[in-house]
Amino acid sequence: MRPAEPADVEAIAELRAMVMRPDLERLGRFDEHRVRQRLRDSFSPQHTSVILADGAFAGCVTLRPAEDGQWLEHFYLAPGIQGRGLGSAVLRTLLDRTDVDGVLVRLNVLQGSAARRLYERHGFTVEVQDPIDIYMVRLPGAGALGT
Repeated sequence: MRPAEPADVEAIAELRAMVMRPDLERLGRFDEHRVRQRLRDSFSPQHTSVILADGAFAGCVTLRPAEDGQWLEHFYLAPGIQGRGLGSAVLRTLLDRTDVDGVLVRLNVLQGSAARRLYERHGFTVEVQDPIDIYMVRLPGAGALGT
């Protein structure tokens, strides 16, 4: 991983659109412009890491400070790289840091997203949900299940 730079925003916005499209279409929420603009509007390079695989752009993740801990967001991996353990390795690295700091981590995932299983394996539990989003939380030291 490397720190994100402002110039990374468009590559990340494109990746977001590609990765989220199937779930957003299934939920009737995909909008070609909005999916990219929401990333642009909330992009925080100082809290974002670019994920590299074999030296090439493979994804990103943001871990930004919140009032009572950290928010994990914009965690996207290129489809061709998913399912090989890279997401788990990145998540373990980030959660090891938050555990050392003793802070909880929150995130939200779309209803029906396969990413929910990844988060549950790493100690996240459902806090609240609605027809579109599932909000999850992980207490410090919650650990990973079978990873």
